[in-house]
Amino acid sequence: MTPEFMLITFVLFLAGVLAVPIASRFGLGSVLGYLIAGILIGPFLTWVGADVVSLQHFAEFGVVMMLFIVGLEMNPKALWQMRGRIFVLGGLQVGVTTALVMAVAMAFGQTWTVGLAIGLIFALSSTAIVNQTLKEKGLLKSDGGQSSFAVLLFQDIAVIPMLALVPLLALPELMEAAHLGAGHDDHGSGLNLSLVEGLNGWQTALVTLAAIGGVIAAGQYLVGPIFRFVARARLRELYVTTALMIVLGIALLMTMVGLSPALGTFLAGVVLAGNEFRHELESDIDPFRGIFLGVFFITVGASIDFALLWENLGLVLGLTFGLIALKAIVLLSLARAFRLTGGDKWLFGLGMAQAGEFGFVLISYSVANFVLPGHIADLLLLVVALTMLLTPALFILYDRVIAPRYSRQQEQEADEIDSEAQIVVAGHGRFGGIVNRALRGAGYETTVVDYSAEQLAILRRFGLHVFFGDATRPDLLHAAGIDEAKVLVVAIDDKEAITGLVRYVTEHHPNVHVIARAIDRWHVYDLWSVGCRDIIREVFDSSLRATRSAFEALGHSRTTAQGLVDAFNDMDRKTMLELADLYDINIPPQENEPYVARVRDMQSEWETELRGNMEAVTAGE
Repeated sequence: MTPEFMLITFVLFLAGVLAVPIASRFGLGSVLGYLIAGILIGPFLTWVGADVVSLQHFAEFGVVMMLFIVGLEMNPKALWQMRGRIFVLGGLQVGVTTALVMAVAMAFGQTWTVGLAIGLIFALSSTAIVNQTLKEKGLLKSDGGQSSFAVLLFQDIAVIPMLALVPLLALPELMEAAHLGAGHDDHGSGLNLSLVEGLNGWQTALVTLAAIGGVIAAGQYLVGPIFRFVARARLRELYVTTALMIVLGIALLMTMVGLSPALGTFLAGVVLAGNEFRHELESDIDPFRGIFLGVFFITVGASIDFALLWENLGLVLGLTFGLIALKAIVLLSLARAFRLTGGDKWLFGLGMAQAGEFGFVLISYSVANFVLPGHIADLLLLVVALTMLLTPALFILYDRVIAPRYSRQQEQEADEIDSEAQIVVAGHGRFGGIVNRALRGAGYETTVVDYSAEQLAILRRFGLHVFFGDATRPDLLHAAGIDEAKVLVVAIDDKEAITGLVRYVTEHHPNVHVIARAIDRWHVYDLWSVGCRDIIREVFDSSLRATRSAFEALGHSRTTAQGLVDAFNDMDRKTMLELADLYDINIPPQENEPYVARVRDMQSEWETELRGNMEAVTAGE
């Protein structure tokens, strides 16, 4: 390993380590952080003579790993439940966008094959940016967020046939020029691993089908025995090596028969989705996927030709904003056709109006397969990168301008609530749904308010009396009967929204008994600070049951195990009450000196008392 190689590797990792946390801090996301890091170190890589293109080809293995993991996560049942949004909405988005971009490209004098390739590239959006942003903003469960997720999932699946289609669009003049250029340098050296070279059409087809069949058969019958064999060594690194060996082997086989390695690994992932070692494969590969993808995006940023950008500034900016406008129009039209309204429509339309990271892959793949000329590919790289860089601004536009406007208008859009129940349940997901079912089963009438129109449509099919609306809005709470209610169950899944709703009700309706869902321990303290005294940690009780089972597995009786759990529960509640008085909602816990000091003092006290309780409980066994 040469010093130059180590220096380049160190700089690549250093750029990512510094740029990504800063970009995430400003809401730009990790992908944009890597792109910015690549832009910043591009001059350095040029100065040291690094071959950025070769680095990019090497790092594309991260995309292969990503598609393998996407295949592993393909749950047929979940896909079937979302089939309308995934295959109809997603298919229309990709098809219409591709057709419109292709028409524009041909209007500018490009051939239909080049136009189709550009259309496929621009039809894709950024899964990494959109999904991460929706999660950070708590919008993934909204109707707009779910529609975005469905379309992104279809796009991820559509990449596979796109990769298979691209080589069929090759331009003869580009192939001829490449072969002429290669002829001057080809001295017969190098290892030829192709399994289809020299075969005619039907022979190539048979070999290709045999390779795909081999991948499917290996996934069904060989992976399990291989992992069970490796498990005998009890070495963690062998699991990782085996997982990488499987992915590399499949990618190599697909390359040898002339197919995309990404196609083979995606197929293998789908085959292994129900395998008992699926989670082992995913956990072993995911860190390497992240590293390779990070390096890939850094190399993309480093390969941006700023001289070309300045020379064609007007054209590039026109293409960038034109693409965003065209995709937004298509998405908004589809949103209207699929009955997305209000802020959800604009979240769907603006959030996915950029090009995506797979666009970089398709561009380089198109150049490698003689579909796109180099000068056009360079311009497309600039457009894809700029649309991704502009995505945070689109989300800011949604947050600052569009969302507040529709929040004010939603009083007319929300259902008119005619229930007079004295129990209000805010949120009917996996938490609130159980509470509501139990209360109604015991004969109590409830008023359920939920923000997902799709979720409520399903509940109404089963005869439940539910209402659409945002329960954090005071006017809707009033319509739901909060003035006369005895109990409010806050079961929505947004941490900040829960705290805000609880704060409002405890201040303005102190006679209402508020039962609030807490996401984690810190959230308990937040809710305590704003006045709630009936707080339920969403996984705490199930964790206690798991602890009881662990004690039973260690040989204790059910009675003793329950006694040990009860002792822990009592101790935990006592310490939480004491620490809640020291907690300050406006100061991070680690910066609250009195809180930190008391926690440190409690450690030894807690262990001593718990062990004493354990000895007392087990004395009777």
